[in-house]
Amino acid sequence: MPPTLASLVQHSALKLTVRAGEDRLETPVRWAHVSELADPVPYMEGGELLLVTAMTLDAEDREAMRRYVRRLVGAGVVGLGFAVGVYYEDIPEALVEAAGQEGLPLLEVPRRTPFLAISKAVSAAIAADQYRAVTAGFEVQRELTRAALTEGPGAVVARLAAHIDGWAALYDTSGAVVAAAPDWASRRAARLTADVERMRERAAPASAVVGGTEDDDRVELQSLGTGRRVRGALAVGTEAPLGTAERYAVHSAVALLTLATEQSRSLQAAEQRLGAAVLRMLLSGQPDHARAVAGDLYGGLLDAPFRLLIAETAGDPDTGAGDRPAALSAFAESVESAAGRAGETFLAVPDGTDDGRTVLLAVDGGAVAAACLAAYGDKDADEAAVYIGLSAPTGPTAAAGAYKQAEQALSVARRRGRALVEHEELAAGSIVPLLGDDAVRAFADGMLRALHEHDATGRGDLVASLRAWLSRHGQWDAAAADLGVHRHTLRYRMRRVEEILGRSLDDPDARMELWLALKATGEPQRSP
Repeated sequence: MPPTLASLVQHSALKLTVRAGEDRLETPVRWAHVSELADPVPYMEGGELLLVTAMTLDAEDREAMRRYVRRLVGAGVVGLGFAVGVYYEDIPEALVEAAGQEGLPLLEVPRRTPFLAISKAVSAAIAADQYRAVTAGFEVQRELTRAALTEGPGAVVARLAAHIDGWAALYDTSGAVVAAAPDWASRRAARLTADVERMRERAAPASAVVGGTEDDDRVELQSLGTGRRVRGALAVGTEAPLGTAERYAVHSAVALLTLATEQSRSLQAAEQRLGAAVLRMLLSGQPDHARAVAGDLYGGLLDAPFRLLIAETAGDPDTGAGDRPAALSAFAESVESAAGRAGETFLAVPDGTDDGRTVLLAVDGGAVAAACLAAYGDKDADEAAVYIGLSAPTGPTAAAGAYKQAEQALSVARRRGRALVEHEELAAGSIVPLLGDDAVRAFADGMLRALHEHDATGRGDLVASLRAWLSRHGQWDAAAADLGVHRHTLRYRMRRVEEILGRSLDDPDARMELWLALKATGEPQRSP
């Protein structure tokens, strides 16, 4: 269970006292937030315990407190913690009265209890609750996996229904009920046929929520299928929205049932779908579960360092330039040929999009990775008709990071017109060449335009002064010496830069963006 106001009041170290709203202490707390603003509502998301010292509030004004509390309640704030002994020795009666009228729990925070202690208590309770949910979710994933491997889809549905304390049903492509649990759920599931049929008209993955009224349960529909086509659906019905652990179980069941509904297709297609499920689990941080699902088919690959590769066709889909399907087929054939000769396992997952994109896992230093580098490493994209991004060597626990590396390398391959780019090239190089992108230059020109317009009037040299100051890390004497001006002159120019741009040079983000803009536009350093 997430932390509640009651659990915080019962926390022996916090010494909190309830002054109003005693009947609403079981409300869950999403976060503890400190704000001394007279109106903190724009910064609230709902579910917060707001902590104040009333530094900016007239807490003895009854009308002001009524307006203040009413706005907090309207924003979804679940409680107000008031520190006594700071600006007020006791909580003013005007605030106590307003909180009582609006039903907002009001907690007295003694001076010896810092707000940080309350925030830590809330954070620790939330973390513990999430850990329990994740642990329970992984245990259910293992149970569902065993059921899928030994008993089939019906057992997965039955175990899922028991875990979510509700019911579950599996539908085939036509919308007919294939399995339901408990037994009484078959009739309830049959009433959703029309909703399942509507889902078939949407590209997978798709989901929908139906019901949820006082007279009906809440049902979530999840499509099954690894491609754009919906090949079945899973329905789960509960009285309340799913919790974290229950949602883990549903996602695992969707992955497992997706595999089961595809068994009638060819062996190659089945292996691709299994690979897609393994890849999703790897990318979502579930390496142990990925190994369990992969079994002997891909298990050896996941036990060794591997590299993740993303390939897509380089032809223009609008103009027809490039033989897009043939280019990706040639890539797949070269990979399969290399793996076959070496007796090496690899995982290739076509994503099914019109762009013709494939994700591939291959053993680091193996035949497949070597074949890709040999066939495409020195080619340009026009010649090869494909773009390929290759990650650094990695393992199952860091697969998500490897995927990002491959995407970054793929993006650079597109910009440079190269067939294959390794992420290690980017890590070993400089960021400056990446600033040559047209979009980056356009951003840089826009950022510096006002300074150039100022300099064009002959009233100073702000661009050169800014560059010198940034290159000297804000050291006034050194930058002024580079420019040949007095440091007071340079200080004046930097104030003018701030006024013109409307940004403070004390902001590290502003300094970084301005420096990159100067590098992107190739601004030289000039003397005045």
